[in-house]
Amino acid sequence: MDRQKKQKHYTPKEALIKAAAYCAYQERTQQEVRSKLYTYGLEPDDVEELIVRLGQEKLLDEERYAQSYVRGKYGLKKWGRRKISQGLKSKGISDYCIKQGMKEIDPEIYEQNLLNLLEKKDATEKEKNPFLRRQKLTYFLVSKGYENDLVQDALKGLEEN
Repeated sequence: MDRQKKQKHYTPKEALIKAAAYCAYQERTQQEVRSKLYTYGLEPDDVEELIVRLGQEKLLDEERYAQSYVRGKYGLKKWGRRKISQGLKSKGISDYCIKQGMKEIDPEIYEQNLLNLLEKKDATEKEKNPFLRRQKLTYFLVSKGYENDLVQDALKGLEEN
């Protein structure tokens, strides 16, 4: 018995309707939509034509995607600029769109996120050696994507209290 899932092939018109629904559900990158369209068994020319159509109809907008991504990652996940930027690059977003997305970051809230993460981590860190403790806190914040100079400033502020 053949247990492999049979791939459904769509006409470009059917694929456009499905892709429009896929884009309407949440913001998508061109790369995500392109991959999805290829799973519909379309030819490369048809895929590119549909990508252009979706863009013209404002269903696919990488700048809007970048803004939404930045808001989510810095607002909810408390990521730093470096990690957010890296995430967008890995999704094939252009440098221009990344710059536009980064404008969504409010510097005051960004700094507050950093300080809140530092306080939380400091309260749960078990390391007693001050040098190793500082090293662990630094590593934690840098791995969250925060810039090294901001991390060092935040650590100085913590040590002064």
